[in-house]
Amino acid sequence: MSGLLQVCIAPVFLLLTANGDKSSSPACAKPYDQMMACNLICNKIQDSDANDAMKMLQTKLEGLIAAMKNRSPSLPGRQESSLLPSVWFTKRYCLLSLGKLWRCGDGGWTLAMKIDGKKKTFHYDSKFWIDKNIYNLPGGKTGFDSEETKLPTYWNTPFSKICLGMKINQQLRFIVINKQASSLHSLIADGKYRNTALGRNTWKKLIGSQSSLQANCNKEGFNAAGSSKGYSKARIGILGNDQKGCATTDSRIGFGTGGYQDDTITCGNYAIKGYTSDNGEKHIKAMGYILVQ
Repeated sequence: MSGLLQVCIAPVFLLLTANGDKSSSPACAKPYDQMMACNLICNKIQDSDANDAMKMLQTKLEGLIAAMKNRSPSLPGRQESSLLPSVWFTKRYCLLSLGKLWRCGDGGWTLAMKIDGKKKTFHYDSKFWIDKNIYNLPGGKTGFDSEETKLPTYWNTPFSKICLGMKINQQLRFIVINKQASSLHSLIADGKYRNTALGRNTWKKLIGSQSSLQANCNKEGFNAAGSSKGYSKARIGILGNDQKGCATTDSRIGFGTGGYQDDTITCGNYAIKGYTSDNGEKHIKAMGYILVQ
């Protein structure tokens, strides 16, 4: 199957609407309905019906490939050679695990957030982790770029897996958390710490060879924070400390981060100089991507 066919089958709806064939796809009359239609298809795929779903729509997709290329030779937010399967016309991500997402596993993945580690938008203390408000909806259409977004999927999409990605110097890296919840909001908004058990080496894979964490603490999961106010914390991530406990955490890798000593990094890796940091001092600001399945 071609790379174009492997992209989330939701493009069928866009083309049907553009061609005026609303009788074949009445759900495409409105952008919100496009989003919901995409969600239904992704859910179908996630329910282990990927093969049946693809067979059912493959014939129509093959017929639309030529039309897609003729109508829009250069689709916004997507390059043929990039294998980054963004569904740029909907108000959510609905995609299959191909190209750089293969590391997250099979099935459909749905975008929830994109975080620019250089900006304060999604700092640990930001209201966006607590509320149910959208931030920059069009940012959900632009692929793995540097445009931040928070989509309704943050609070309305149940899942059993989370795909976490970081981009540093145009290099994308992903890890997966196996976690069942009614939504990301349900895991984070109340501020309660919920642990994961990935291990420090897995978290460090998000950064690559430049990653650095202190030797101790290793508190990881959701709403991870040191017991002393003001030190490193992460809405999703791992903390390090030179001491045995987690009171004065001076290093972190994660999403929605903040705290002493570098409070400006909201996604990426901070590690203090010395004090058991295993790869030296780091101030790495990453572009972060959070998807669920």
